Amino acid sequence: MFNIFKKKEEYLTAPFAGEVTNLKQVPDEAFAQKMLGDGFAITPEENVIKSPCAGEIVQIFSTGHAVGIQTKKGLEVLVHIGIDTVKLDGEGFEKLVKNGDQVKVGTPLIEVDLEYIKNNAPSISTPVINRVSPFFI
Repeated sequence: MFNIFKKKEEYLTAPFAGEVTNLKQVPDEAFAQKMLGDGFAITPEENVIKSPCAGEIVQIFSTGHAVGIQTKKGLEVLVHIGIDTVKLDGEGFEKLVKNGDQVKVGTPLIEVDLEYIKNNAPSISTPVINRVSPFFI
């Protein structure tokens, strides 16, 4: 028996409420020129970053500034909170998941102190990238 009608399609959602923008508007050349992959950016209006897709946490960065998720079909999704936020050494980020965790759309991933990030990073614009190669940030 064929199971064509029960097949679930993969999709991405916004990881939080905010203004969605084109990657070209992100003030970082690597993201703006899509060197890390295609996607969109969003300016957060909430302090909890939620999973934009179902899958496995393949990389939660030690600094908490970014998370990588791989879907069952192999799509790799990177959520990178703000620009140059790796330089904050984890200040302003609380990781809510760990590598290997299974997540659903909307699962809380990272709690962010938005005011701290706004005051200490060049931008809070958050790229959401769908990738086809391994994570290397």
